[in-house]
Amino acid sequence: MPFSMRPLTGVTAFSALMMTTGVHANMGTIGNTYGLFPQDVATTQALSMFNQEVSATYYNPSRLVKDQRGELSTGLLQAEAKLEAAGPDRSGDLLSRTPTASLLLGLKTDLSKLTTFDHPMFLGVVIGVENYGFSLLEFQSETSEGGQFLEYDRQPLFVSVGGATELFRGFSGGLSARATLNNNATLTTTTDLAGNTQYESLNVQAEPALSFTLSNTLDLGEMFCPYYDCAVTGLEFAVAYQQRSYSRTKVEATTVIPGLIPASDPLNFTIQTYDSFQPTTITAGTQFDRGSIRIGATLEYQEWSTLEDQFSSDTIKDQAGAEFEDIMIPRLGAEYRFGESFSVLGGFSYRPTALKSTQTVDVNLFDTDRYVVGVGISAKVGKQMFLAHPLQIDLGYQRQELVDRDFTIVNSRPGTANNIEVTTGGSVDVFSGSISLKF
Repeated sequence: MPFSMRPLTGVTAFSALMMTTGVHANMGTIGNTYGLFPQDVATTQALSMFNQEVSATYYNPSRLVKDQRGELSTGLLQAEAKLEAAGPDRSGDLLSRTPTASLLLGLKTDLSKLTTFDHPMFLGVVIGVENYGFSLLEFQSETSEGGQFLEYDRQPLFVSVGGATELFRGFSGGLSARATLNNNATLTTTTDLAGNTQYESLNVQAEPALSFTLSNTLDLGEMFCPYYDCAVTGLEFAVAYQQRSYSRTKVEATTVIPGLIPASDPLNFTIQTYDSFQPTTITAGTQFDRGSIRIGATLEYQEWSTLEDQFSSDTIKDQAGAEFEDIMIPRLGAEYRFGESFSVLGGFSYRPTALKSTQTVDVNLFDTDRYVVGVGISAKVGKQMFLAHPLQIDLGYQRQELVDRDFTIVNSRPGTANNIEVTTGGSVDVFSGSISLKF
């Protein structure tokens, strides 16, 4: 009934405000959308499976054993997505141009000195926070009359912790856990028809949700000829399995309207929505490192079809009827070293869209194929004053070109645009920098 909509809207807005989990929708994470640290960004994640930096904790924790020194890293990543949707009812093509910025912190250390075993065991920790730490849990989930992209927006807090050890010469194993937050809120209130509330009770809880990454790395050179060069020196293979992960927010609200909705039979409703979905991913890759140059290639399988189950239980997006499909992402990267102190990196990848549907009722999701290229540099500054090892500075740039794709805007709300054809596309620029201390 019309008169019940106003207090209901007030309660919904009040609960969203009190939860302070903010909004900016995104079904991706910086780790698989852009890359974490500059070397991941520059090689479009093609060499991420073979990093000996702390970001290996996220992609391939078994690679933490490669460099037995400890590491302390801090990095900044900024991305600006220029997303377009051209249609006959639009005054311009630009749909969104909101930048996102993330602060990254990483720590790697050898834990073997904590035990009586004379066997290296490495721990890695990576933390990512949005807006330089000022927006830890910010995201948005909403319907959209004009359309919205499936990915590209703010990335909420995540923590990845992993460990690795060499199982036998040339073969290492690793396991890491990625933690996101599930938020639950319970709201009880009494309101009048004007939306004024009183006797409020609010309970908010956040609990961690864990997903795991299991990986192995095989170094044929280390296995068969560790003390001299041979035909397989520098040849490595790696495989990693990542469980799917996501953030969930659930609001359960109960309201009473004196004279209309009594306390004996209150109005109850629940809002549940998902964000930062990362599909189950299986990645296999190889690297050939000959000192001055190394090249690597990976093939990545992402199981996006399971996102349909998440949408069916999402009270904001369940009416969309969105269909997703699993995808394969090929990546190719290289690094050329100019001596021991300076190197340049580059990479290329092709990421097909996982969204099968070209119309999603009320939610109006967009997603397209994309070509990704990256370049970067890595420099080691000689020992400075009290530093035991050179300071490492990395810079990376990435460009993503979105392939044009047609969608149909479908809205069920009376008086809104309906069955409008739009053509989507755009580009994304990503900049990343980091400083690493070895110890």
